Amino acid sequence: MLISPYDKYKEAQTQTANSSKLLLMLYDGAIRFLKLGIEGIEQGNIEKANNNLIKTQAIINELVASLNLEYPIAHNLAQIYEYMIYQLIQANIKKDKQCAEEVLTHLIDMKEAWIEASRVSGM
Repeated sequence: MLISPYDKYKEAQTQTANSSKLLLMLYDGAIRFLKLGIEGIEQGNIEKANNNLIKTQAIINELVASLNLEYPIAHNLAQIYEYMIYQLIQANIKKDKQCAEEVLTHLIDMKEAWIEASRVSGM
């Protein structure tokens, strides 16, 4: 399989990113795939909706796996992520745009919070 220069660049970027930047990349990916999933629901394209909602779930599962449970806030984040996954499953089963849009709002808010936190802490 041929790997494009863009794919090589993205792979190198991922491998060299610090943890804060990697976290933001995960949020960006989840937001992008979720928007595509919502678009699929709106278009009645079941395959597009399903594939992108599942990709979003996979990224949120990575966010759960990246939590350091030594900190109390990590448990709260885990609950939020689990709720998002539940909502994505409901969105996928019912092709319910509102469930997906709620998750999108949460992801955007959380991404903005991490951007602010990394800016303040100098990460």
